[in-house]
Amino acid sequence: MSAYLFDWASLLGRWLHLITGIAWIGASFYFVWLDNSLLPPKRKELIDAGVGGEVWAVHGGGFYNAQKYKTAPADLPESLHWFYWEAYTTWLSGFFLLCLLYFGQAEIYLIDAQVMALSKPAAIGIALAFLAGGWLIYDALCRLFFQRSERTLGLLVAVMLSIAAWALCHLYSGRGAYILFGAVIGTIMVANVFFVIIPGQREMVRAKAEGRSFDPVYGLRGKQRSVHNTYFTLPVLFVMISNHYALTYGAKWNWLVLIAMSVAGAAIRAWFVMRHKAHERGGKTSPVPLVIGLIVLAGVIAALAPRTSTSTQGARNSAAAAQRFGEVQGIINQRCVTCHAPHPTFAGFPAPPKGVMLDTPEHILANTVAMQTQLATRVMPIGNLTQMTDAERETVLAWLRDGAPK
Repeated sequence: MSAYLFDWASLLGRWLHLITGIAWIGASFYFVWLDNSLLPPKRKELIDAGVGGEVWAVHGGGFYNAQKYKTAPADLPESLHWFYWEAYTTWLSGFFLLCLLYFGQAEIYLIDAQVMALSKPAAIGIALAFLAGGWLIYDALCRLFFQRSERTLGLLVAVMLSIAAWALCHLYSGRGAYILFGAVIGTIMVANVFFVIIPGQREMVRAKAEGRSFDPVYGLRGKQRSVHNTYFTLPVLFVMISNHYALTYGAKWNWLVLIAMSVAGAAIRAWFVMRHKAHERGGKTSPVPLVIGLIVLAGVIAALAPRTSTSTQGARNSAAAAQRFGEVQGIINQRCVTCHAPHPTFAGFPAPPKGVMLDTPEHILANTVAMQTQLATRVMPIGNLTQMTDAERETVLAWLRDGAPK
C-alpha cells in the first residue's frame, strides 16, 4: 500500500508542478512579449493619461487593447491582478517532488558511489546548500552590477551556473545532478519573484495609494530580474524532461552537455525576445542568437552520436549464438530483472520502470536499443544497486553491438 500511495503522491505532485509551471512560464512569456511589443500611443487622451505604450491583439474571437503606464494611472483600479502564485506553487510542488524522489530515495536517484560515495544526509545537505548558495551568489552579483554592465553580469551568472553544473555532475548521479541544476535555477527564478519583483510592485502600489512618488529603482530591478527569468526558462524546461533521456545525463562529459544545452536554450530564447522588438528595427531580427543555439545543439547531437562498433565477437554459428545469449540473459536476470519484471522484487518499485520488462527472451530482444543506451551511459542499473560488474556490462554491450544474436 505504501508503494501505491507513493506513486499517487508522485503523480499528483508532477501534475501540479506541470500545470503551475505552464501557468508561470506562460505568463512570463506573455508579459515579455507584451513589454517588447508596446508602441507609443497615438490618441491624445492616452498620452494625457500617462500611457507610455499600447498594443492591439486579436484572440479568441475578440479584440484586446493592452496599455502600459509610464508610472501609474491617475487612480488605482479597484481590482488589480497580481502574478505570483503561479511561481510560488511551481517551486513548492517542485521542491515536494525533489524531497519525495531525490531526497527520500537519495540512494536510488541522487547518490552514485562511482561518482562520489556520499552518505544520504551529506548528499541532501550539499544539495540544499547549492539551492541556497545559488540564489545568494546570483543576488549578490545582480546587486553589485546593477545599472552598470548587464553584459558583464550575464557572463558572470553564466560562469557561476557552469561551475555549479560541473560540481553537481562530479558529486551526484547524472540524473540527480541535472535535476538539482534545474532546481538551483528554479530557486533563483522564484526568489527573484519573491524578494525583488513582487516587493517592488507592492512598493509602487503603496506609493500611489499614499500619494507620494516612488523610487524608479524598484521598477528597474524588477525588469532586470524578469528578463533574467525568461532566459532561464528553456534550460529549466530541458532539465525537467532530461530524466527521460539517459544519452544526456549519462554521457561521459555530462556536465559539458548540461552547459551546452543550457547555452543553446538561452540563446534561442534570446532570439525570440529580440524578435518581439523587430518593429524597432524595421521588422528585422538578427539570426545570430538562433544560429548559435542551433549550432550548439548540432554539436551536442554529433558529440553524443553512437560510435561504430569495433567488436569482433560476432556469433560464428547458431549454437555459439545461443550460448552467448544464455550468458547475457543470466546477467540480465541477476542484475536487471529485480526491477524490470511484471512484479519487481526490488523495494521501492511497484511496477517496472517505464514499463520496460526484461524477464523473458522476447522482452529482452524487444528492448535492445534502450538497453544499449542505458548500459553504455552507466545509467542502469540505477545507482548500480544490483552491483553489475564492468565485465558483465561489457559482455552485454558487446552482444548488443554485434546485433543481439540469439
